[in-house]
This record gives sequence, C-alpha cells and structure tokens, in this order.
Amino acid sequence: MPTDTLPHILITNDDGVHAPGLAALAEALTAIARVTVIAPDHNWSAAGHAKTMHKPLRADPGQLANGLPALVTSGAPSDAIALGLLGLAEGPVDMVMAGINRGENLSRDVTYSGTVTAAMEGAIGGVPAIAVSLGTRNRRADYSVAAAFAVTLAQRVLATGLPSHILLNVNVPELPAEAILGVRITRLGSRVYRDVLVRRADPFGRPYYWIGGEPPTGIREDGTDVTALAQGYISITPLQLDLTAYLLLESLAEEDW
Repeated sequence: MPTDTLPHILITNDDGVHAPGLAALAEALTAIARVTVIAPDHNWSAAGHAKTMHKPLRADPGQLANGLPALVTSGAPSDAIALGLLGLAEGPVDMVMAGINRGENLSRDVTYSGTVTAAMEGAIGGVPAIAVSLGTRNRRADYSVAAAFAVTLAQRVLATGLPSHILLNVNVPELPAEAILGVRITRLGSRVYRDVLVRRADPFGRPYYWIGGEPPTGIREDGTDVTALAQGYISITPLQLDLTAYLLLESLAEEDW
C-alpha cells in the first residue's frame, strides 16, 4: 500500500531512543501506518509532563536499535510529541503512541511517567493517543506480544477515534501470548510506594541524595489496572485530562469566602 494512503503515527518513549521497546513498537506499526519516531537522547523515566521552554531543543537524525530512522531530541518525551505535532513530523498526525515502556505504569505512576505524559501531550494536541507499557524489569524482555497488541489497538482507535482529551493507558503482562487471559477495561488502582531518602557524601565531604527504596507494589481491588495486570490480563485504562474534583465543587462554592 502506498505510504501516502496510510495513517500517520507519531511515536516516542521515555526509556531513550536506543530502547528495545521503542524499536519493537516502531517496527510493528510500520505494517499499518507511516511512522515518525521522535525520541529522547537519554532515559527520561519518571520525568513527568515536562515542557522545555527556556532553552533550545535539538532534534538530530539518528536511528533505533533495529536501524529504523528516528529524530533524536535533547528534550523530554512530552517535548518530542510537541515538536512532532508542531511541525517536525511531516504532514498531519493521526495518532500518538508512547512506549513500549520497560516497566508497568499503573495508578499514580501516570503522573510521573514520561511515557504516559507523552501520550497526554498528544491528547492536548487533539490527537488520539495511547501509552503502552510492559510489566517487566527485565532488560532483555520480549516486547513482541505488547507490540502486536499495540497494533491491534491502534487499528481500532484509528477506525473509531477517541473522545476529545482522552487517552488510553495500556499495561501488558510479561507473558507469552497464549498465557495472557484477555483484556480488561480498568480504572486506576492504588500503588504502595516505599521511597526512602539515601544520604551520601561526595569525595569532598559534601552531601548528596538519592530517592531510593524498593519497587512499588499495589493494592488488589476489583476493576483496577493493578489487579488486572497481576492476574495476567492486559489492562486498558481511559484517562482524561480534566482533573477537576467535581465532588468538591458544590461544597466549596457554598463556603463563605
């Protein structure tokens, strides 16, 4: 099929341009779309929704781990999507995809994750957007199952669209395709973070700090992304950019300000 008749998908990640998950996603999507990759030059995990406004950004030609072409940016994942939507991705963009992240993005992770917030940048730009993560810490993980599902989901969303300012957060268990139990549509669950402050001293005796601790766990509740992934299901959580706490609007309005 001629590339000018294919949908145009802009992709990025937060693990950096050489990450295997990004290469797997880009390669899989080339079967259904014209793909533009704009990815950060280093790891931006837990970068959140960063936006670079007070220094210049670079975007130089490069390539992914599998040799596919990419633009390599000095900016954050959300910068990469902004750059693409503002003109570095040639022609209109039909969809934004971010991933495939090494490690799940569940619950409150979505506020930290460079992967999810890159997809948020796509939704802000008025484009259907999907974030995809693989529930693994294995540096040699197999991303093929997650990539294949990303293609299936992309085709559905391209055909049906998404409501304005809505994105999909997808978490895939690290299992063979035949071991995955199915797909569940979920809400955000509850994470348990065990962060600790690690104090150290440099060779001159000056203190410096790491935020460390054990990996987060989750609370098992029916209907949540945490539970679905733990049980062996692919989790799809629709997220909205409207963070208004509607439950408090009326009571706050009644206060004597």
